[in-house]
Amino acid sequence: MANCLTLKKSNCKNCYKCIRHCPVKAIRFSGNQAHIIGNECILCGQCFVVCPQNAKQIVDETEKVKVLLQGPNPVIVSLAPSFVVNYEGVGIQSMRDALQKLGFYDVEETAIGATIVKNEYERMLKEEERDVLITSCCHSVNLLVQKYFPSCLEYLADVVSPMQAHCNDIKKRFPNAKTVFIGPCVAKKDEAEHYEGIVDAVLTFEELTNWMKDAGIELKQEKDMTAESRARFFPTTGGVLKTMADKVTGYTYVAIDGVENCMNVLRDIESGKIHKCFIEMSACVGSCTGGPVMEKYHKTSAVLDYMKIADYAGEKDFDVVQPKAVELKKHFEYIERRLQQPTESEIYNVLRQMGKFKPSDELNCGSCGYNSCREKAIAIYQGKSEISMCLPFLKDKAESFSDTIVKNTPNGIIVLNENLEVQQINEAARKLMNIRSSSDILGDQVVRILDPIAFMQVLRNGRDICGQRVYLAEYKRYVEQSVVYDRDSHLLIGIMRDITDEEIEREKKESISRQTIEVADNVVEKQMRIVQEIASLLGETAAETKIALSKLKESINNE
Repeated sequence: MANCLTLKKSNCKNCYKCIRHCPVKAIRFSGNQAHIIGNECILCGQCFVVCPQNAKQIVDETEKVKVLLQGPNPVIVSLAPSFVVNYEGVGIQSMRDALQKLGFYDVEETAIGATIVKNEYERMLKEEERDVLITSCCHSVNLLVQKYFPSCLEYLADVVSPMQAHCNDIKKRFPNAKTVFIGPCVAKKDEAEHYEGIVDAVLTFEELTNWMKDAGIELKQEKDMTAESRARFFPTTGGVLKTMADKVTGYTYVAIDGVENCMNVLRDIESGKIHKCFIEMSACVGSCTGGPVMEKYHKTSAVLDYMKIADYAGEKDFDVVQPKAVELKKHFEYIERRLQQPTESEIYNVLRQMGKFKPSDELNCGSCGYNSCREKAIAIYQGKSEISMCLPFLKDKAESFSDTIVKNTPNGIIVLNENLEVQQINEAARKLMNIRSSSDILGDQVVRILDPIAFMQVLRNGRDICGQRVYLAEYKRYVEQSVVYDRDSHLLIGIMRDITDEEIEREKKESISRQTIEVADNVVEKQMRIVQEIASLLGETAAETKIALSKLKESINNE
């Protein structure tokens, strides 16, 4: 089913935007990649439209069509009436001329098939007296009913789509012809594949545009008008109703667009609240003019789109040969999704893993793409989602981890904004600066508690300070201070390590060293004095001895 849409794995950035916009949550996440769940997808194309990385891509059938053109059979285009919105200022003849240059035999408007389908709707309301009748033109709506609202299958019009009605009509008139539908819809690719033998290939407007560009073909700006073209209103919201001139008394006729709105109506039908009603349903907001391929590249308003359609549509029906009702029958079956539903106990266990221990923990914020934490828990149990997709869970986990580090670090931490106002201060910093509570200083200028010069320097020159020794005279504390500027968050972060004890110990050691040196100097000086005194005494003794010996010598000689 989802083969029409593929994923470019390298492009998926795990942003969860696709699951947030998927109305039926048919996307599974594993390995930080989004995967489309085929048996749950209704091919509305919203994941393709909203993906910011263009990770979703529609399967291109251009080469398949080129192969058809090379064959012996004529290839005829069924062109969706929304082309006048996608290709502004262009009529059917201009499109025919361009497509024939590409090799197509002819081009006709799908609105011809829309006229056939409209006629059948009118007959069913008149002859079959249906209680509730839902249009089956939109394949995404059909899939929605088949997969999610099987009790409403009996109300879904068992009629072929305008695309199928027209292509059948073409093959009646040209028995050997191959048919190619061109329009703004992804789901039509699946419809053509599922109901074989009617539509041989489907191109989107984007594929056609790229093909014409490569071939160097430009569309002529001209419109050809015809009164027999009321069914050109079909791609607008309420377009089917506008073509139904002959309304049955007693029925309410209403148009609904957008999957969410369609689902709400289907729930009301299931509950028995709606009766005697003909409901035109379109999965896309704005109907086909808001198709996923057009929505991605086409940015005009729904009102302007409607005006373009209204300007081109006539007041009468196309002249068609109406097939028998049996030839227009289409059977819709229930498509089982085969999802295992968890028990209450299993849901509770998953919620606990998500950090949801009580109802107040279930924020139901929708950031993960699911409407409630409970719905998310069920998706996790079914293997469609991961616990890490819960933003509050990750935020709380990150904050808890961060708070634990900040709270338990022995270093003082203070955070300032660019106005030097205190944004955060931890317990270690408060203790260092004798601050009783964070509320006493939060929001105030840092100058109240610290000299701001270091912070001002970092803010001015953009160069961080690391390991600067500072004496906080007011607090009689020595700190090793670092100041870091976070440019992304525009915050200054000050980290202070209390080194008072280290500094006192260092000073003690220096004092002891000075004292030791002084003592050593004194000892040396004293020793030098003693030596000098000894030397002096020794000198005097030697002189006296010399004199005595000389006198003795003289006395001996005289004898």
